[in-house]
Amino acid sequence: MTQSILIGRAFALNRPLQVLDGCCCIGGGTEGYRRAFPGCHITGVDKEPQPDYCGDAFHQGDVVEFVRAHGHEFDFIHVSPPCQGEGAPTKGTNKARNAAIGRTYPRLIKPVRAALEATGRPYVIENVAGSEVRKDIRLCGEQFGLAVLMHRYFELGRWTALRPAHPKHRGRVRGWRHGEYHDGPYVAAYGQGGGKATVEEIRQAKGINWSTDHLRLREALPPAYTEWIGRAFLASQNLQAAA
Repeated sequence: MTQSILIGRAFALNRPLQVLDGCCCIGGGTEGYRRAFPGCHITGVDKEPQPDYCGDAFHQGDVVEFVRAHGHEFDFIHVSPPCQGEGAPTKGTNKARNAAIGRTYPRLIKPVRAALEATGRPYVIENVAGSEVRKDIRLCGEQFGLAVLMHRYFELGRWTALRPAHPKHRGRVRGWRHGEYHDGPYVAAYGQGGGKATVEEIRQAKGINWSTDHLRLREALPPAYTEWIGRAFLASQNLQAAA
């Protein structure tokens, strides 16, 4: 399928839009961009093998090196650097505990940003609260009627969009907190035990039906998030896409 795109009234792109999904995991973000960009071709990059990846092509390797070498070949780039070194694991007692056992996490946001800037292409960097990602857009599962909250922030490079309103949560996340069990409309799609979500609950909550890998399901973005980002990009650039 070929996509015809008018970009800023400047030129017509009569070929599939080339999208790069860096640190792609099983492709939650990939699926969202596929919905937003009909007929696109999406390449995933991840340091780990991803047999459940749902995109069109996959490269196992270092995302910074790949972006430096090949980023200019893509029309739109998304990267979700590992969040373990950005959020709660690096704060407070977690930081002290990790230091005591010699556990470290990669900090890739700055090198990823530098590599993306060098491509000259529009891009997105996604990460968690507390990270060094610029908080241009915040998305929450409640915005899409999902059974998971999963607040995520998106830095927009070489394009802009208005941040959507953050809706009021309908209740609590189900599970045990400080010895007390709470019920609620959302499941905890992280960790195991304590009332946290099962594989099938995560699949349902995030809208991912092509994998049963518990760890990777926990890490994956809900496709609804990147579908929103992709459509916002089209709107910001005055793009018209026709499958």
